[in-house]
Amino acid sequence: MGQGFDTKSVHVTMKRKEGTPTKVTPIHQTSAFTFQNLEDIENFYNGEREYLYTRVGNPNTDELGQAVAKLETAPTGLATSSGLSAIMVGILSIAQAGDHIVASEDLYGGTYELLANELTSFGIEVSFVSFKNDLENAIKENTVLLYTESITNPLLRVENLEKIVEIANKHNLKTMVDNTFATPYLVQPYRLGVNLVAHSATKYLGGHSDITAGVLAGDEELIAKAKTKTVNLGSNLSPFEAWLTVRGLKTLSVRMERHVKNAAKLAEALAEHPAVDRVYYPEYVSEQGNGAIVTIDITNKADISTFFESLDWIKIVATLAGVETTVSYPIGTSHRNLPELSQQALGITKGLIRISVGIEDAADIISTMKQALDQAKK
Repeated sequence: MGQGFDTKSVHVTMKRKEGTPTKVTPIHQTSAFTFQNLEDIENFYNGEREYLYTRVGNPNTDELGQAVAKLETAPTGLATSSGLSAIMVGILSIAQAGDHIVASEDLYGGTYELLANELTSFGIEVSFVSFKNDLENAIKENTVLLYTESITNPLLRVENLEKIVEIANKHNLKTMVDNTFATPYLVQPYRLGVNLVAHSATKYLGGHSDITAGVLAGDEELIAKAKTKTVNLGSNLSPFEAWLTVRGLKTLSVRMERHVKNAAKLAEALAEHPAVDRVYYPEYVSEQGNGAIVTIDITNKADISTFFESLDWIKIVATLAGVETTVSYPIGTSHRNLPELSQQALGITKGLIRISVGIEDAADIISTMKQALDQAKK
């Protein structure tokens, strides 16, 4: 197979060595796999048989994990029930009770809650700090992991991953990055030295807003530990959703190309709109572009309720990354449980809007957004 990203994203389906040689992997929609006799059962436990029970493993979920690992240039990968479960088992493959994690302060709200409210109940200590200013000062003797996002949610700060890896190596720490916003189309953190890369495959990898899935890719030893956690905690993915996600991967490159081009045009068009206080859009992510999300703040210049009521065909959702353009309200959904002082410090205001730019005609996206802003302008 060729080494180009477009080629790899299309040829993600495993070639079948046994059975009917289908072009697309069939859906193994089964809870269990059958055995001929007791010796055959033992063959699973000694490594001569691959599958026992779908919570433990399934051809479709394995295909998804390995496909994303290839796109991330990582040796292996693992599919899970959601992006948050991928993050959870990834962290638990590194940290245990008594350990300390340094996490970026500007994370997705669900990740913040997992770290601040759930993992701390397991006896894991977490510090949230500015990775631009305070990272190295936050490292302690019991620190084991640095955790961040390649492009942060929702304010789109682009993380300096090379610097994070340099600091981690200096202190003998592991690194983990949520690459959901960038996708491997724009950024491949493992290639830069990151140990684990997590995705909410619900977003761009699946791409069509019809699945909930997660993927973790990275070091073989850590993925093996994460798989054990996935099995024991029951955070496995269903075969059908894995199959749908693999189907989505085949168009990842062409979708992202359009998403990114449209987002750049929208960010430029809204920069001078009289109802917009500020546009958040990265200046540089990679040679392929700067991402598919545009965030705007209209706190002082427009009425937020009127804006959301004036969007015509653009949907209001609590997620992102489908082929349709959608908008979300971070302070009311993804980041509503972030402490108020943290919201204020980060700039997550009552007028902040995250726009997931779709693949429609850019002119239609721009005109509809401008119309809603015109209606909402104070």
